[in-house]
Amino acid sequence: MGKSKKNNYLIQGSILAVSSIVSRFIGMLYRIPLTNIVGDTGMGYYSSAYELYNLALILSSYSIPTAVSKLVSSMESKKQYRNAHKVFLCALKLSAAVGLLMSIFVYAFAGTWAALVKSAPVAVPLRVLAPTIFVFAVMGVFRGYFQGKHTMVPTAFSQLIEQVVNAFVSVYAAYRLMQIHNASVDMEAYGAAGGTFGSFAGAVFGLLTLLFVYAINHGYIRKKVRKDRVGDERSTAGILRLIVLTVIPIILSQTIYQLSGTVDNTVFGQIMDAQRNEETSFLWGIYSNKYRMLTNLPVAVATALGASIVPALANTYAVGDDDGVREKIASSVKFNMLIAIPAAVGMGVLAEPIIRLLFPSTEIELSARLLQFGSIAIVFFAYSTITNGVLQGIDQMRLPVIHAALSLGVHVAVLFLLLWVFRMGAYGLVIGNVTYALGVCVLNWMGIGKHANYRQEVRTTFVMPSLCAAIMGAVAYITYHGMYSVLPKNMTALIVAIVAALLCYACLLVVTRTVSEQELLGFPKGRMLVRVLKKIHLLS
Repeated sequence: MGKSKKNNYLIQGSILAVSSIVSRFIGMLYRIPLTNIVGDTGMGYYSSAYELYNLALILSSYSIPTAVSKLVSSMESKKQYRNAHKVFLCALKLSAAVGLLMSIFVYAFAGTWAALVKSAPVAVPLRVLAPTIFVFAVMGVFRGYFQGKHTMVPTAFSQLIEQVVNAFVSVYAAYRLMQIHNASVDMEAYGAAGGTFGSFAGAVFGLLTLLFVYAINHGYIRKKVRKDRVGDERSTAGILRLIVLTVIPIILSQTIYQLSGTVDNTVFGQIMDAQRNEETSFLWGIYSNKYRMLTNLPVAVATALGASIVPALANTYAVGDDDGVREKIASSVKFNMLIAIPAAVGMGVLAEPIIRLLFPSTEIELSARLLQFGSIAIVFFAYSTITNGVLQGIDQMRLPVIHAALSLGVHVAVLFLLLWVFRMGAYGLVIGNVTYALGVCVLNWMGIGKHANYRQEVRTTFVMPSLCAAIMGAVAYITYHGMYSVLPKNMTALIVAIVAALLCYACLLVVTRTVSEQELLGFPKGRMLVRVLKKIHLLS
């Protein structure tokens, strides 16, 4: 772990982004056989179990990587290596204790959650999932420590290992448990439990990977600690207090952020039950397992950049470089939008062939319509995610909490109206999902403008990428249907359409000067891109 280069956050964020996208793609792929094994109802149980599990993870571990990376980066920028390592050790003890308590809580109250969402079988996969919280709590500290040292490689590698193991174990365990319990009325729930067991196995292997990386670097870390001559060593109690004060606002913001899905699950279950709708788990399975999973895939870029920008901004902000802070905000938001906007357009235009390819044996028409209807959420969630990281990086920790809470209040009112009054079912969930993300976007935009003295550039960050993406969408639509009319094979036509769309979008960005040569040089493999573009005369 050498000294990180200046302004290396985009490259490190891109490493994590690629890993996150590959991990989520693996997650998407294994859900295809998993859905075929347990069905949409079983996936409804699986997704409902994950709602409470994700909330428990946020309370116990999701906030830890961000908090640890922020504190470690800030201290190492001042050469306080002893304090930085003490943050890691204290966070490890604190996380292990909280993670263990949260695992016990989720296991004990699995039945209560199942009753709340009006789906008793949900308790089975949730109990299997409960021990994973402890493993993730410990793993989060290691990831945060490495991120604070401005290297995303250990996190990226452990994510890949975790997801590969998760994929294989989930499918096999679901198949075996469905066989063993094929006479049970809760057969689908046991299949879902097999899927959740894969998450536990993946987490264990991810943690072992990080332990191995830490062991390799332990000598180097200890050497830097011994050479620390700054002299301002903090007490253990002081470090713990600092961690708690940093973690609490992040926990609150991420908890409220995650609550939108948990609230959706609860409100949807209660209202559908009151309306005597017997397809509650089936519809929730389609919404969560298809629409949300697919729209969350491109948001992985924003999540990775957010993880990268928090320590980078904390470092720049700590030394009082205001221009550097604004530069990092501008480049990270633009890089994020250049990916999120075309992803939203592509998902909307090619929704039906994507669903047909991934989930050929289940409900296609409704799934495709939900994806077409709500693909714009990709842009809103991507922007809100990266700007949450920005606000945390500039020490405005409470603003994401306030913004998420205000947006959640509006979201609940809109969702209740759509489900109870207009009886829109799964479409109401999609509209509510979009409304919530949009609310956070607007409030974060205003917060960053005020507290970073930052004026968001609009033309090349939002307008031009949207125009380029609109043309790209038309090309994708025409190419797919033209190819399908000649060779009626969905996969072939879809692949050709995606390749044509990507080439079209990339060329439009360069030709319209939406992305400058200087910006391209700052991107991962930027120099190689510039050389190629100059050879084909797209850059002068």
